Amino acid sequence: MAEEAKKKSAIVMTVTKDRNVALDKIRNIGIIAHIDAGKTTTTERLLFETGRTYKQGSVDDGTTVTDWMAQERERGITIVSAAITAFWDLKSSSSVEKGHYRLNIIDTPGHIDFTAEVERSLRVLDGAVMVFDGRTGVESQSETVWRQADKYNVPRICVLNKLNLIGADFEGSIKSIRERLGANASPVIYPIGQEHDHKGVIDLISMKAYTYSNVEDAKLVEGEIPEDLLDIAKKYRKELIENASEYDDDALNKFLEGIEPSEIELKRAIRKGVISGKFFPVFGGDNRSAESQLLLDGVVEYLPSPTDLAAIDGVNPNTNEKETRERKNDAPFSALAFKVVTDPHVGRLVYVRVYSGTLKAGQQVYNTSKQITERIGKLVLLHADQRELVEEAYAGEIVAVVGVKDTSTGHTLCDAKHPIFLEAITFPEPVISLAIEPATRADQEKMGMALNKLSDEDPTFIIKTNHETGQTIIAGMGELQLEVLVDRMKREFNVEATTGAPQVAYKETIQRPAEGEGKYIRQTGGRGQYGHCLMRVKPLGRGEGFVFKSEIKGGSIPQEYIPAIEKGVIEKLNNGIMAGYTMVDLEVVVYDGSFHDVDSSEMAFKIAGSLCVENAIKKADMAILEPIMKVEVFTPAEYMGDVMGDLSSKRAQISGSEEKGGETVVYATAPLAELSGYATKLRSLTQGRARAYVEPSHYEEVPAHVAAQIVEKAGKVEMTRGQG
Repeated sequence: MAEEAKKKSAIVMTVTKDRNVALDKIRNIGIIAHIDAGKTTTTERLLFETGRTYKQGSVDDGTTVTDWMAQERERGITIVSAAITAFWDLKSSSSVEKGHYRLNIIDTPGHIDFTAEVERSLRVLDGAVMVFDGRTGVESQSETVWRQADKYNVPRICVLNKLNLIGADFEGSIKSIRERLGANASPVIYPIGQEHDHKGVIDLISMKAYTYSNVEDAKLVEGEIPEDLLDIAKKYRKELIENASEYDDDALNKFLEGIEPSEIELKRAIRKGVISGKFFPVFGGDNRSAESQLLLDGVVEYLPSPTDLAAIDGVNPNTNEKETRERKNDAPFSALAFKVVTDPHVGRLVYVRVYSGTLKAGQQVYNTSKQITERIGKLVLLHADQRELVEEAYAGEIVAVVGVKDTSTGHTLCDAKHPIFLEAITFPEPVISLAIEPATRADQEKMGMALNKLSDEDPTFIIKTNHETGQTIIAGMGELQLEVLVDRMKREFNVEATTGAPQVAYKETIQRPAEGEGKYIRQTGGRGQYGHCLMRVKPLGRGEGFVFKSEIKGGSIPQEYIPAIEKGVIEKLNNGIMAGYTMVDLEVVVYDGSFHDVDSSEMAFKIAGSLCVENAIKKADMAILEPIMKVEVFTPAEYMGDVMGDLSSKRAQISGSEEKGGETVVYATAPLAELSGYATKLRSLTQGRARAYVEPSHYEEVPAHVAAQIVEKAGKVEMTRGQG
């Protein structure tokens, strides 16, 4: 134990000593993938190879560095993204300078319920390592996180993992990356054997073979390419040169002249292609020494440093003009808060990515998003659940801030003399909810505090109160997310609570344009109340949300009352009209009305707006929308008929099936309302041999008979409440 403590303290000393590396020697990277592709194991191996840990942790044993929460170790999955710093010495001739590089690594979750962690991590990262299961290639969540990385223009390198397991399919996985993701991807390694025969890789750039001298310790042995693999290696190398050369003029000219580029020229072309976001080199193996060292070299050689990227764009809040910030220490300070964590020892930690300038402990900063000034208490470097205090953070760094009370996810922090508003982070809407209540009166206050802190941490975790029943409703991306949050509430905040059955987050909408009128007139002896407006409503495309417009001309309603009308409309839409669900995908236009010089007020017009929009919507053919889920079921072939029959009984639309990794994959979409308890049913149906992956896809109108049941249920609830 003493030796272990000594090693840990040595690591902290190394981190402190080596912090001030040049900006071009920093790599801010994320590890992203589908669930169970091997992200955390890949991260553990990288940490081991860099000397950040002295023993590789295991997901199965619950000994990983980045999966440190009790819930993560019990379930064997990543729930929250974890940041950790490591260092790597690049020794080979390369497209970048040799030397000592700092890697800020974020390990992200793969489960769709925790997609917010991936979204906010990608928003602040410079590059990513995309891990694929080498048996199945691209899976559903692979597509989701790939699109998220595209959204934020994050350059990627790819890794085919698990090539030593039964069902490994190197060529099939490469094909799936190209076809399903539309990616210009080429391998930079070729495996020496697959499944149980896997014993190393061929580096297609240096044309050297790296094999294991011993399966137990997996020591790296460099040698010549085996004779039987030489032709296939040459084929893939030629393909690599052809695909990468277009990104570098020197390499392209040589290729067109039939001359092979040098190793450095080829690496330079690959690097330019990766940084442009148009080329994706593919590494691979089984997370042993050879592949991991090549991957670490690849991270340094191909993924960008902060200096390789364009200046960060933003908007000046005073002028609404576009502004940029150079990613340099001597530029005005700007940073984006992307994560909030409640630490039992330190308190509220806000993770920030510093884009320009420097940040010091005790410094006053301006929160552009909330237009307030905050004081930085302490600055903390992150090593998973370990913390290290520092006095200053530099451009390109990811640090945590202690002491800011009102800064949350997506907020911009900057120098008050040089204000800027950076692009915020958008998150998907919750699709499932459940009622929660404290087990005892003593838990009541504690529950409110705990829920608020958990909601502060997770932007997809929403808390609402049903004013008719007094119930607290929590909503999120899936049952697992809500289950974990309730468990955290119990463990971290000592709050005992009971929960109801999960409820689907339906929405309401309209199907045709309509008009309505709303009048609110009250005379009570003194000053009365008068508000009157006319509105048009019309449907918008699915997913377009809500738009409010004013076409008032000639002063029929004074401008100061328009915000009150909008507020009344929003409150009515949020509470629903047909069955109590939020109304979406419609445009509301207030175009006329009247007012009273004495009796009109904001309150009167707010009520008039609420009455008016309800009156219009009731004429507009209301409909109920339900969340539709994308479903992938991995099953042995003999159960495929049973699986497809069961899905069909759940109003599922089956789009196809294919053989992948020794299993049959069934693709379908199905209403979330029909999938309650599906994982348990599927295990029962296939003797525990099938598994399903489910993620939100889109909203769709429910069939008429289902809508009638939903409205009737809402009506029965109302009746019961009235009688009670």
